[in-house]
Amino acid sequence: MTAKKKKSSNFIATLPKNLFSGFVVSLIALPLGLGLALASEAPPISGIIAAVVGGVVVAILGGSNVTITGPGNGLVIVLLGAITTLGGGDLYAGYLFTLAAIVFSGILMLLLGFLKMGRLADFFPASAIEGMLAAIGLGILAKQFHIMIGHNNEHGSIVHLLLQIPEGIMGLYQNYHIEELIAAGIGVIALFIMAYYSKIRNKYLHLIPAPMWILILSVGFSYVFASLGLPYPLQKEFLVNIPDNVLSNLAFPDFSKALEIDFITTVFAITLIASIESLLSIKAVDKLDPERRRSNVNKDLKALGLATSLSGMVGGLNVVTVIARSSVNVNNGATNRSANIFHALFLVIFVLLFQDQLRRIPLAALAAILVYTGYKLATPKNLPKIASIGKEQIVIFLATLLTTLFTNLITGIAMGILITFITHVILNRNLSLFVNHLTKPNILMFKEKDAGTYYISVKYFASFLNFYKLKNKLDIIPENENVILDFSLCSFVDHTVMEGLENYVDTFNKKEGSIEIIGLDKHGADSKHPFAIRKVLPFSKIGSIEKYFTKRQRLLKTMAQEYNWSYEPKRSDETAFLNKFIFFKNRKVPYYYNRFYDETQNFNLFDIEFNEGEFIAKEVVKTTILHIKLDHTIPVFSLDREGLLDFVYGKAGFEDIVLENHQDFNKRFFLSGEQKKEIQELFTNELIIFLESNPYYHIEANGTSILILKKERLLSVKEIKAMLYFGKQLNQLLCLSVSS
Repeated sequence: MTAKKKKSSNFIATLPKNLFSGFVVSLIALPLGLGLALASEAPPISGIIAAVVGGVVVAILGGSNVTITGPGNGLVIVLLGAITTLGGGDLYAGYLFTLAAIVFSGILMLLLGFLKMGRLADFFPASAIEGMLAAIGLGILAKQFHIMIGHNNEHGSIVHLLLQIPEGIMGLYQNYHIEELIAAGIGVIALFIMAYYSKIRNKYLHLIPAPMWILILSVGFSYVFASLGLPYPLQKEFLVNIPDNVLSNLAFPDFSKALEIDFITTVFAITLIASIESLLSIKAVDKLDPERRRSNVNKDLKALGLATSLSGMVGGLNVVTVIARSSVNVNNGATNRSANIFHALFLVIFVLLFQDQLRRIPLAALAAILVYTGYKLATPKNLPKIASIGKEQIVIFLATLLTTLFTNLITGIAMGILITFITHVILNRNLSLFVNHLTKPNILMFKEKDAGTYYISVKYFASFLNFYKLKNKLDIIPENENVILDFSLCSFVDHTVMEGLENYVDTFNKKEGSIEIIGLDKHGADSKHPFAIRKVLPFSKIGSIEKYFTKRQRLLKTMAQEYNWSYEPKRSDETAFLNKFIFFKNRKVPYYYNRFYDETQNFNLFDIEFNEGEFIAKEVVKTTILHIKLDHTIPVFSLDREGLLDFVYGKAGFEDIVLENHQDFNKRFFLSGEQKKEIQELFTNELIIFLESNPYYHIEANGTSILILKKERLLSVKEIKAMLYFGKQLNQLLCLSVSS
């Protein structure tokens, strides 16, 4: 069977699963589509239009696999501000102007896709994005809380609406109206359902999502009154307004303000937030995908842009990738984009066949769903979580949050970026680190021939400003390969990079590959959090590197416990014993750290650094060394790969020692030493076969101890284990050679 036929048969076989998942998602998308539109002061049907258009267009043309598209939480306060300001108080006129802005926004997103700007979200600091999402959550909550308690006419800024919440609650008791009390009762019950639904342990109940239960119960409430012959206690202004004929009542954009500053600002704001929300959601959903597929984000941006423009042309809101509905899609077994189409088709069926029922939905019920959504975005639990990463992250988070609340989203995210950059400069006390090296190539990547491992070295700094460079390299590497990511030449690594790398580590692990991060053991951190900012400590403070362990150090400590060995991360300047080896004859080693040793202290493994060259050719080399004290005396020798150090040793007066009957060994290795005969006797057949069948190591013996060095870089924990095993075997064979 060809790959094409196999793919086609798999698609058909999974249709029932995707059909069911699309149906379940539509049960959530219906109330959220209506609610998000109402929260934006747009007609309720505009949210459904966005979900339908997005579901079809992105499913056909997009580059993701199991995402769901439709109106998003992040754009509520942008659209609300646009509709209220562009219309000058006339909400319907503002809605038509906003539709025009949505059309232009879609065109911009389409261009971003063609320009391969799918990395746009990588340029924003993680804590600034958290602050932006929290501000969006508060914006949604501020407006919808008043509607939830029956007050549909509250207007003002986010801060004003938040401050008015206590007064709104008190107003229910002081100046109550029966309709407001009934609406408030429905809203509060709906909020309790949203909050406590997950705690109910009944698999049959959970077949229908909480938002859909709220619609069923609130619509059912109206039918109870009808069956008893009683008038429904809520007037039209408290209920969802759906036109009698949806298709003949579509709204169309008004482009008459297209050249005004407010309009242009709105277009850019919508594009920015829609792009960030979509890209972050796509990245999150890729982690949920059981098949571990990676989305083509640029292709998805193009599809989202086209869908947004088409949606705006027929009266719909923006189309974005939405994480909540996408996660429900994955959890219900969706395997491909057909689930997105099915979710859109079910929404069309609901709107065309159940218009009368939709008109019975109380606005308070929809508002309660959005209040809960807003609370989840702005939950107070975020503060201690962010604070645990570092105090500077709270400053960035609050600066973004407060600026957004008092101004707008674009100003808020710009402030977050500015505060993050200033914080990084203050922490490093070095503006030139960023200014001088921002445009320089700071990533070196190659595949090591002996192990087949990809090695990536990062230089200068790694922050939100240049993280895209590192991601470009990682994206090239197949996820089933092994990667060593070395930060030993990098002075500063920020929170955004640390958090982003964790996503890559998870992805590679799930595909049977690996990414091991090394070179951060000499970097200080202000918290134990794995995503904390890391910066190189001054020489005088190297002794405190054990304060907060890196992942590599934690693994070394665990490894020491497994071996019943000892691990000391602190610095030691007692390095004179290294001067007895040829390799360090002209190299000064100021200290070693991360010492790993056995109970006899005969086996010592540690990290060091030294300088190669002088002046402009000076280069800092960091490496991991195994030093083994011998119980016996052996001749002094040096062994390395042929051609690697033979020039150096040749100049030092050493010649390559030839071993009889071992031509392959002689071709592959450079063996040198003054005691030629003794060295030839030491290298028995067993020792030669062992060396030929193992990876290359630089080995030196000074008579009483041996030094083993693999690469002129720090080793990963996996490589350290391999070196220790090699060293133990070599030590045993040398003992046998001497005794025989």
